Amino acid sequence: MRPLTSATRAFTHILPLAAALTFVAITFSFLNRATARSSFARPYQDQKPAASPTPEEQDDVVRVSTDLVVVNVTVLDQTGKFVPGLKRADFQIFEDGTPQRISTFSAEETPFAAAILLDTSGSMESRLTLGRSAAIRFLDGLRDEDVAAVYSFDTKVEQWGDFSPGRDLPQRVYSLKTRTMTALNDAIVRAADDLAKREEKRRAIVVLSDGGENYSRASSDKALDRASAANATIYGANMAEEGPKRDITGAAILRNLTEKSGGRYIDAPGGLALRDSFASIAEELGHQYTIGYRPTNRAHDGKWRTVQVKLSKPDVTVRTRKGYRAPKG
Repeated sequence: MRPLTSATRAFTHILPLAAALTFVAITFSFLNRATARSSFARPYQDQKPAASPTPEEQDDVVRVSTDLVVVNVTVLDQTGKFVPGLKRADFQIFEDGTPQRISTFSAEETPFAAAILLDTSGSMESRLTLGRSAAIRFLDGLRDEDVAAVYSFDTKVEQWGDFSPGRDLPQRVYSLKTRTMTALNDAIVRAADDLAKREEKRRAIVVLSDGGENYSRASSDKALDRASAANATIYGANMAEEGPKRDITGAAILRNLTEKSGGRYIDAPGGLALRDSFASIAEELGHQYTIGYRPTNRAHDGKWRTVQVKLSKPDVTVRTRKGYRAPKG
């Protein structure tokens, strides 16, 4: 057998490399043709342009992408009774003084959810029994379809049972003792966050307290912002003893929370005056007018916006929240 020449040996080494390169080229060519066939085989999935949305779909897009501000409005006559039968055309709504177009309007009777906040701080030591009695009176005035939950607050906030139509205080509330400081703002924040998860359109926070505040992480502005975001109205019953010894600062705190949220401050800690006030609160919560509008100011700047509701009907009192904080970002 003749020995291989240098040229033959070179050809022998090159041949496997050439074969490998040829195989790679064939493979890439096959994959490209398969990809092309796959593209043509799915024209409706990958290449068909999206259909134009129907008018209904466009309206859905608007509803999702546009902010809607909802306010509950209480209208009372000169005797303090709810004024029924008002129509959308009777109302005007303004944001920062600018007229707004009413998008939604509702006047039907509807269930509401209430969070009852019982102050168990040290300043309520001699008034806690009265506070429990006030909670029972409020629960007694609710309708069958309304729900409520009871919270206590001192240095911490605790919820005693879920929202329910039950009209009895949870048993553990009777064994509560007073202790040290008062986290009123934190209690409102907690109640507002819980109410925001409820399906009821009308929501209330009922504060049974002497109005003190000296322990919260949250400020009163933050508490009001959370209540506003949850569309919850704050009602405050001052449980402090009447007379010259009453804490003026505590009363001012309760007044501020109730007035800015569109609620009511109740000065009487007990007796017929408190009972009648609670009865009227339950009535107005079930009969409020609910108005929604999309602000002409679309800026998400986190700034406070004032809200004012006016009526064409004379000699009535209109009560609603004073404003809201725009979303930020």
